[in-house]
Amino acid sequence: MSAPAIEDPVFTLSCGPVEVYPAVLRALSKPVLYHYDPAFLAFYEKVNEKAKAALRLSNAPVILQGEPVLGLEAAAASLIARDDVVLNLASGVYGKLFAFWAARYAREVIELEVPFNEAIDPAAVEAAFKARPDIRVVSLVHHDTPSATINPLAEIGRIVAAHGAYMLVDAVSSFGGMDVHPEPTHSDLFVTGPNKCLGGSPGLTLLGVSERAWAKMEANPDAPRASILSILDWKEAWRSDRGYPFTPSVSEIYGLDAALDLYLAEGPERVWARHDLTARAFRAGVVAMGLDLWAASEAVASPTATAVRIPDGIDDGELRRAIRGRYGVMISAGMRETAGKLVRLGHMGPTARPLHAVIGLTALGGAFRAIGQKVDIGAGTEAAMAVIDAAM
Repeated sequence: MSAPAIEDPVFTLSCGPVEVYPAVLRALSKPVLYHYDPAFLAFYEKVNEKAKAALRLSNAPVILQGEPVLGLEAAAASLIARDDVVLNLASGVYGKLFAFWAARYAREVIELEVPFNEAIDPAAVEAAFKARPDIRVVSLVHHDTPSATINPLAEIGRIVAAHGAYMLVDAVSSFGGMDVHPEPTHSDLFVTGPNKCLGGSPGLTLLGVSERAWAKMEANPDAPRASILSILDWKEAWRSDRGYPFTPSVSEIYGLDAALDLYLAEGPERVWARHDLTARAFRAGVVAMGLDLWAASEAVASPTATAVRIPDGIDDGELRRAIRGRYGVMISAGMRETAGKLVRLGHMGPTARPLHAVIGLTALGGAFRAIGQKVDIGAGTEAAMAVIDAAM
C-alpha cells in the first residue's frame, strides 16, 4: 500500500524561503523576454532604481543572479584580499559558518564568539581592534536566523569605520523587516535578498556596495572576474546601455520588481511596524504559555523570527511533525549547534501580520499538548491578543 500523499501546508511560517506575496507570484508568470530586448533592458534599469530607493543608497546596488548564499560567498571572495586580517563576529550558526569562506581568502581570521542566544558587544569589537590594529575586514550577521537574535550593527559599524576597516554584513533576513540600511550602518558590503522580509522568491541577491568597497575589490587581483562569484562584472549591468556578464534570471527580476513595489507602496516604516508587532505578540504568547524563548533577552530577540527553546525530554522532530500534520503549519528547526534545541517561527513578508502570531501559537501549543507537554494555549493567545489590541 502506497504512503498517503503529503499535502501542501496551509500556512508556511518558516524562516525562509517564506510565503510569497500573490503579486510576486503573478509577476513570476509573465512572459520571459530576451534579456537584450530594449523593453527588458529599460525594465532592468528601473528595477535597480527601485532597489536603490529601498536600500536608501546613494549609488547603484548590484543584483546577483542567485540566492543570497551566492552573494555572501562572492562578498568574501571579492572584498577579502590575501594579506587581510578578518575579524569574524559569531553569535550564531551563520556567523560561525562565514569564517569558512573568509579563511579561503584572508591571511588570518580572528573570531569573536558569544553564546548563540546572545549578541555581540560593541565594546568587545573595540577591544579586538586595540589588540589587533591590523584588522582590515569585519564580518557580521545582523540577524542570525538559526538563533533568531539581532546584533547591534549600527554601533559595531561605527567602530569599524572609525578604525578604517571594512564592514561586511549579512542582512539577508533583516532588511525589509526592520530599519537597517547599508549607509547609516557603515556597511561596505551589505548582502540581502528578496526571499525573506520582502516576500519574494529565492533566486536573487541584492548588494549594497560602498565606493570604498568598489575601490578595494577593483584593487584586489584575486577578486573574481568572469565568474559566477564576480561582483565586479555586474557593477554597471544596471545601465540599459550596458550588457550583462551572463543571462539574468528574467522571471526572478519580474518577481523582485513586484516585491519592491509592494514594499515601497506600503511604506517601509509601516512594514517594519507590522513585523515588530507580530514578533512581540508571538513572544508574549510563548512566555504566557509557559515556554521559554531562545534569545537571552528581549533586547536581542528578532522582529522577523522567533526561536522557542525545546523543553527537556521533547523531541523537536516529533513536535514539528505534529504542527505540520495536525494543523498544516510549516515551521523551521534549529541548525547545527542549535539543532534539537529550538524551533523557529518566521514572521517575514506576508506572514508578518499579527494574526499569524495567533495561528503560530495555537499550532505550537496544540502540538506540544499532543506529544505530552503541558502548555496553556488560552493564556498564550490572550497574551498575544493583548499586545495586538494595545497597538490598535
